[in-house]
This record gives sequence, C-alpha cells and structure tokens, in this order.
Amino acid sequence: MKKLKVTQVRSIIDRPERQKRTIKALGLGRPNYTVIHNDTPQIRGMIRKVVHLVKVEEIEE
Repeated sequence: MKKLKVTQVRSIIDRPERQKRTIKALGLGRPNYTVIHNDTPQIRGMIRKVVHLVKVEEIEE
C-alpha cells in the first residue's frame, strides 16, 4: 500500500481556524514536523485543503 510523507513547511499563525484544525488532524503542528499516513481519499482531501502549508511525498512500503 502506498503511503504519504507529509511535512509541514509553513506556520499556521494567521490562518483560518479550519486550516489550523486540519493541520492538527493530520498530526502536524509546527514547521518541519513530518508524519506518514496511508494514501486514502480522506487524507488526500485534508492535504488538498492545506496544500499551501505542507509538502507531500509518495513513498512505497
């Protein structure tokens, strides 16, 4: 199954509350934090909402 490596690259200061909650739901919180998630439509949708704050890489496992 494919996995996604999601790294937060920008701060959530001065962002709308909805984007802050999405970042927290992804398990991020500060710039340069990285988490690995399964590649699911739900995770892809969350990433799409905050694509300007994160960097995404596909990894094989």
